[in-house]
Order: sequence, then C-alpha cells, then structure tokens
Amino acid sequence: MSTATKARPTDEELVRLAQRGRWLVLSTVSRKKAGHIGGSLSAMDMLVTLYFDILRRDPSRPDDPDRDRFILSKGHNAIALYTVMALRGYLPVEELDTFDQGDSRLQGHPDLLRLPGLDASTGSLGQGLAVGAGMALEARRRGKDFTTFVMLGDGEHQEGMVWESVACASRYRLDNLVAIIDRNGLQQYGWEHDGGPDSRFDRLDPWAGVDLCAVYRGFGWNVVEVDGHDIPALRGVFSAAKERRGSNGRPTVVMATTNKGRGVSFTEGQYKWHNGVATDEQLAQAHIDLGMDRVEAQ
Repeated sequence: MSTATKARPTDEELVRLAQRGRWLVLSTVSRKKAGHIGGSLSAMDMLVTLYFDILRRDPSRPDDPDRDRFILSKGHNAIALYTVMALRGYLPVEELDTFDQGDSRLQGHPDLLRLPGLDASTGSLGQGLAVGAGMALEARRRGKDFTTFVMLGDGEHQEGMVWESVACASRYRLDNLVAIIDRNGLQQYGWEHDGGPDSRFDRLDPWAGVDLCAVYRGFGWNVVEVDGHDIPALRGVFSAAKERRGSNGRPTVVMATTNKGRGVSFTEGQYKWHNGVATDEQLAQAHIDLGMDRVEAQ
C-alpha cells in the first residue's frame, strides 16, 4: 500500500488542527443555517488524532483496499468528519461551504456514494457498529490486516442493534474492530421525568448509574478508558488498540469521556447546542475562545 510520507505530527500540531476544526464546524454551520454542533465539537480531538496520526489511509487513494476503515455511526455529526477530511486533503476546505446543499457531496449525513473516502453511509443511529463488525469479519476471512474503527455516541447505545453488534463482535472474536464511544453525557432528548415544565426530558447522561465499561467487559470486549480531549493519551490508546489486532480475539472499546460543545464558552456542556446556529456576536466570541488568532498565525 502506498501511504503519504509526511512526518508524524506533534501533539501541538494536532491541538491546533482540532481548534481549527472546531472553528470551521461552528462557522460553516452558522453560514449554512444547519448542522449539529455539540457532538461535532466533542469528537474533534479524536477525529483529528485518528485521521492525522492513527489511520492507515492516503487521501490520494481513498478506495485503497488495504486502508484502515472509519465509520461515523453518529452520522448527524457529519460536519465534523467532513472538516477533518478537508484538513487532511480529501477535499478542498472551501467545499465545506456547500455543506447540506442538495447537489453537494457533503450531505447532512455521510453518503459514501457522493464523497470518496467515506466508508459507510450513516445517520440512522445504532447501525454503524454492525457495519463495522461486518467489515472486520470480512477482513479476517480475506487475510487483510486493516483495522476498522467505529465512533458511536453514548445516547446511541439506547438502540438495541448496538447490543446485537456488541455480542456478535465478541462471538466472532473480532480483535481487528475498535469501537470509540464519544461519552459526552448529553443528548438532545431523553426519558420523561418529573423535573417540571422546563425539564420535560432528562437530557443528562443517558447511561447514568450504568457501568458501561463493566457491560462491555461482560460481553468479552477489551475496555480502555481515556480523556477524549487528551491528544497524547488518545494517540497511545488508539495505537495500542491497533496493535492488539490478531492478538487475543477481543474487540476493543475506547470509552472516551468528553464535553459536549467542547472549546466554546456558550456551547460547552449545553444540551441546547446539540444543534444550533451561532450569531455573528457568538462567532466573534468563539474565535476568541478557540484562540484562532494564534492558530491562524501558525
């Protein structure tokens, strides 16, 4: 396989890329008046680390059969994936301005028939891990050495198909499969409760009181916990997950604790910014919050 020969980026370079990515997400959604902010910002450090350091992929050969696979199961955060792919060279950064247009390659949810470099069309929550398990199983049967990564949201685990896929991956000993849980602890809607008229739904941690790590271990998975915004730690965890391929027959789940809306003062930790459109004044504040003057100068 031919791969790009660029030097491995430093931690500081990845941090700057993630900040630029957050700015591009927020500003693009503001211009296009559509898109999901909170989960895109919480996932940005992980996506940058994967695409710039971990995944064996070459933007000039997006369909290489030996590439590592990546599936964004929480497909409503497509703008984050498109942004990182643009920064990585899969498409011009300027093309982000076509996001969510009818004739665009950059639809509101990933469409692999439109954009080279996507490995799955996603958007219906709960399905991505099943697709990834199928890819991992086929890779093993064909003797391929690529790793399949699937990023899910924590609320997405409320879909039963996720648990069927968790059981299946363990049953077939898919140690070439890595699930990444963006556990930001907030969702747009939740269970009804008696919190009063202003809190009709409990949007806090959809798995509060449930030890998700213990559940995955019970299914026979290798479980790793990490701060989803600690880029040096992410590099180590993702690299180790790849190295486990072919070692013990246990799929790996990376349980990443993150903050929804990470990095921007008015979005961080706010469920109302699951989606939303920033005003000009808010964009100016975000530019400051993300240190974009410094990032753009480097």
